[in-house]
Formats: sequence, C-alpha cells, structure tokens
Amino acid sequence: MRDAATGDGADDVAARIAQRTLAKRGAEYEGEVRRLLDAALDVMRRCGTTSRPRVADIVAAAGLSNDAFYRYFPSKDALVAAILEDGAERLRSYLAHQMAKEATPEGKVRRWVEGVLAQAADEDIASTTLAVLWNGDSLGDGLGDGHAAGRPSTKGPLATLLREPFAELGSADPDLDASLAAHGVVGKLSDYLWGHVQPSPAEIDHVADYALAAVMARPASS
Repeated sequence: MRDAATGDGADDVAARIAQRTLAKRGAEYEGEVRRLLDAALDVMRRCGTTSRPRVADIVAAAGLSNDAFYRYFPSKDALVAAILEDGAERLRSYLAHQMAKEATPEGKVRRWVEGVLAQAADEDIASTTLAVLWNGDSLGDGLGDGHAAGRPSTKGPLATLLREPFAELGSADPDLDASLAAHGVVGKLSDYLWGHVQPSPAEIDHVADYALAAVMARPASS
C-alpha cells in the first residue's frame, strides 16, 4: 500500500498547517512587540528625564518575560530605537492626514509646521516626547539623523512629506530643501521641549513663514 504521507496532497496539507501555525505565531509575536513598545513608552513617561528604565521595569509593565524581550530586541538601545522609529511613523501619518486637508502647497507646508510644533503645545505629549528623546541620547542625536548604522531617522521620514509641496512652490532641489526645513523645524521643536516652553500661535506662524520663504524667495536655478 502506498504511503499517503508521500503524496502531493499530503504535502499540501502539511504546508497549509505550517502556514496557519506561522500566521498565528506571527500575530502573537506582533502583539508581544506592541506590548513591549507601549509598556516602555509608559515607563519612560513616568520616569521622565530623571532615570532611565531598566529592561526589568519594561517587561514587568508589559507582563512579559526577559526571554520575550530578548526574542525581539538584542538590547534596550534597540528597543529605544524602535520607539523612536514608531513615534516618527505615527507623527508622519498624522502630518500626512493634516496636510491632506489643504488644497495649496503653502497650506500643506503650514499644516506640516503646525503639526510638528504641536508636539510641544500639549503638556502630556511634550513630556512623553521629551522622555523618549532623553532616553534616545544614548543613540546619538535624540531626534535621529539616520547617519549612524541602526539609528532611526525622525527627520528623514517627516521631510519626505515636504518634497511635493516644495516642488510645486518652485524649489530647484525639493529633496534638499525639505531636508533643511525638517532639520530646522524639528530642531526648534527640540528647543521648545527641552526649554519646557509651548510655542505661541505667532511663533508657529513665524516658523511656517520662514520655511516657505526659504523656498519661495529663491529663484530656481537653471
């Protein structure tokens, strides 16, 4: 009698079972990573800029084990880098949503500046962001410039949102102008956060005017 396990049908069944198991395990792993990220953010928020949380503090808050932590992150620095990257992606998504409400490139740029500086306008958001940046100091530039291997870039993903409106405004090099604007505005955000100062509407307008003037006041090169 032919061994059924060697047939093509049996191979298909084995593959389907393996795929279902991997999919289920992948969902479980994704859930654990999210728990670690959220727990670390919460612990950092509570610690502020006075102490850096230990891995033991984070896994306890997440309700997981050290083994689970090191399954995904080789070190606490790797977790901090992931938190910076996750925060940058969330902010990028928020900014894109706000910019989509505007029909003109000028309006989009203003929305971008307002959205970035809004991170310092709300006390809870500002304290959380500052705590993350303080923990990120061990990675180099707390806001992430993307130069060091493995260091997350915050400015880079945010700058990409400015490329299209800058191009519409006549920038000769929209990539470079977007990068410069992102460095300037995110740098100003850092000043507000570390100074525990909330930007006024007039200051936000001034920063937006400056970002626009840097592109619109300069004629495109041939």
